[in-house]
Amino acid sequence: MTASHSPISPRRALHRTAGSETAAKAAAKRSVSASLPVEPGSSGSAKGRQTRQAIIDCALQMAGRIGLEGLSIGVLADRMEMSKSGVFAHFGSREELQIAVIRHYHDQFEQEVFYRAIEQPRGMPRLAAMVQRWLQRVSVEMETGCIYISSAVEFDDRPGTVRDALVAMIQTWHDAVRRAIVQAIEMGHLKPDTDPQQLMFQIHGYILALHHDARLLRLPNSLELACRSLDALLRDHATPEGLPLLLPCLAKEHPASDSAPH
Repeated sequence: MTASHSPISPRRALHRTAGSETAAKAAAKRSVSASLPVEPGSSGSAKGRQTRQAIIDCALQMAGRIGLEGLSIGVLADRMEMSKSGVFAHFGSREELQIAVIRHYHDQFEQEVFYRAIEQPRGMPRLAAMVQRWLQRVSVEMETGCIYISSAVEFDDRPGTVRDALVAMIQTWHDAVRRAIVQAIEMGHLKPDTDPQQLMFQIHGYILALHHDARLLRLPNSLELACRSLDALLRDHATPEGLPLLLPCLAKEHPASDSAPH
């Protein structure tokens, strides 16, 4: 799966329904994973699907600590108390296992961040909700690790199917945030000279800084610094009409308990 040919990008569906807010929301809420090709091993008996999902759940927990490169059929077989051939029956290769883990993480991120955020009206409320829930997700992952960020270090210079899947899914989220920025400009909530790509870059930069300072440097006030920085960033780009809409969304507390740990 490559970023350029990946079916997970929702841009075409959203463009087709741009004239209708209700239809656009329905298109946006359509599961990304549902449009992907059926995975090998995803069909079969209910017990087989349950076993496969249990292996993926275990692999995701492990990947947060040891990275995707630390995963192997043998390691998972030991952890699941299964034979190597039993695990191999569900995943024909380590690459297929790694991609399944990335997909599962993406599904969780989609449910906790994207779907919850697009419940808010278009414009500043939706954009601020995306940023807020992104922060909440990272606040949980201060202990468990972020697959998107840690895997970027592992695969940024390693072409292949795993890197392609990782890039495609991260790009899907970035595209969604950029769309929210464009919509906020169109709604008059962000200044008309706001550069969506630049603002997206700055938002992502603060998220990366939070992950780095919280996990590596163990700075106790890193989440507070990130919240204040992102709040100031959006305020700087907000119009007088958009500024009041930011207050109830981003400026409030960001409890880690709002997101389930992984």
